[in-house]
Amino acid sequence: MTIRYGIIGTGMMGCEHIRNLVAMENVDITAVADPSEKPRRWASKVCGDRFSPRIHNNYQDILDADDVDAIVIASPNFTHIDVMRDVFKTDKHVMLENPMCTTLADAQEVNASAKTHKGIVWLGLEYRYMAPISALLEHLPAVGEIKMCAIREHRFPFLKKVKNWNRFNRNTGGTLVEKCCHFFDLMNQVVPGEPIRVLASGAQSVNHLDEAYDGEVPDILDNAYVIIEYDSGARAMLDLCMFAEGSRHEQLLTITGDTGKLETTVPGNDLYISKRVGRTCETVPIGLDPKVKEVGLHHGASFLEHLEFTEAIRSGKPPTV
Repeated sequence: MTIRYGIIGTGMMGCEHIRNLVAMENVDITAVADPSEKPRRWASKVCGDRFSPRIHNNYQDILDADDVDAIVIASPNFTHIDVMRDVFKTDKHVMLENPMCTTLADAQEVNASAKTHKGIVWLGLEYRYMAPISALLEHLPAVGEIKMCAIREHRFPFLKKVKNWNRFNRNTGGTLVEKCCHFFDLMNQVVPGEPIRVLASGAQSVNHLDEAYDGEVPDILDNAYVIIEYDSGARAMLDLCMFAEGSRHEQLLTITGDTGKLETTVPGNDLYISKRVGRTCETVPIGLDPKVKEVGLHHGASFLEHLEFTEAIRSGKPPTV
């Protein structure tokens, strides 16, 4: 069964999805859509000789097409709610890039509509599929009952996007929504119980202060601390800094249980398992999943995500994300 894709939004992430599909078997891209000319040209170039999609400037043309089975939405965050409302008028399968929406009300609306949608609704949280993260999840039992989860991301500033849409909270949902949804998703997978309390502090201290668009200075945070308390008594913490280019590791993840600790980095090739008894530390090598045929910008994670998405479509299994 060949699954026919339509791609809505062909910027950096949309083109990564296209590269994944170019490397996959039994898929086709029959249509792509983007309102801007440059991303449309990018999409055509990335498709190469493998696919010959129709190129649209209006995503509705994809939704109306009979030769599209599955849709990838990789348009700017603030457009997601309107595109999803139109998707829900069809029966097509959909992979919606993170974040789902920019407001809680819109996210609740999408969640409610997804429950009755005939097609699969898949949220693009590719972070789950990165090799270091998969290794962490696999070895959770080795450290007993989880008490603490700490994630540090020290990295470069936000990249420029088409028309600079990602410079303003109203378009992105805010930095902690725009890019940190992956971390909060991981915390909820790892930490037992439900989150009940959040303490957070953030600021725009360095980045984008010398920029202005139509006379308006960007307002997105470039650093933050977030602590989440769970009803199990466990806690999770995020330490974010986006003016830390040159850091040895972009991300450091530590999960501590009552008998030991797991630690890894992204990028990274090792998982460290520490035990309280004996004060030992074992190094477990982390390898790239052999199923990965396109590494892309997310260490092969978005490729694995598409493998699972297409498997769910073919088998009728419910989405895992």
